[in-house]
Amino acid sequence: MGMVGRCKPAIPLKFGNEMDWNYSGKVVLVTGATSGMGKAVAEAFARAGANVVLSGRDEARGKALEEQLPNSIFIPGDVSAPHTNAQLVEAALSRFGGLDVISLNAGVLGIGSAVDAPLEVWEQTLNTNLSAIFYIAKYAMPELSKNPGTSMVINASIAAFKSFPNHPAYCASKAGAVALAKQLALDYGPAVRVNAICPGPVDTPLLWESAAAFPDPKTAVEKAGKATLMKRLGTPEDVAKLTLFLASDQASWMTGSAVTLDGGILNK
Repeated sequence: MGMVGRCKPAIPLKFGNEMDWNYSGKVVLVTGATSGMGKAVAEAFARAGANVVLSGRDEARGKALEEQLPNSIFIPGDVSAPHTNAQLVEAALSRFGGLDVISLNAGVLGIGSAVDAPLEVWEQTLNTNLSAIFYIAKYAMPELSKNPGTSMVINASIAAFKSFPNHPAYCASKAGAVALAKQLALDYGPAVRVNAICPGPVDTPLLWESAAAFPDPKTAVEKAGKATLMKRLGTPEDVAKLTLFLASDQASWMTGSAVTLDGGILNK
């Protein structure tokens, strides 16, 4: 499938609303689409006219989202398994005839210190947050490389640059995700652009799960929002807006980048 309905550059550059982008005719694969940031990304691409392949482990929520979004298909499965990623690429090709954009949002926390966390937690976290990126690249890059202007956007974290207590698996996996994004950009440019988003504290179920590592989770979340320069938590929609920009032709000279989206918290 060619780049049908490619985004037209706007002057001046618009960034604030997914309706600024035209993804009509494009095929977008979104992992982690049943909750939080991934769901907001999937909804934003659908509103912008894309055909969306939805990936997630929760079949009930996935089917509900499929019914809500036009021109979408939900494929259940765990992206930590290589064959799930192969199925997602095949679904994009068989249902919509191609693949233009991949947005990777699936993630787990793997809370526990190096001593306390079971080995299974380490393995699951690395497989979900890092190995799954390699798996989807293995199966999708041959298709993405056929059409100049295709894009992969990896949802990493400021945990790639900042340590958090009792999050060794998570921090390691997110640092690896940033490094892998840069390496994939090297191997597959100029046809495919690969960028990473590194969100700070975004108000999602995963944030509240992460706060469980602190003595007072509610206070920890409140402090995280206040610690940003913007004095608030991020929203899933903040992440969706940046994802649509990075996947668009308006970001055509951006690749191998790790973009922090953290309300300025790393500057403190």
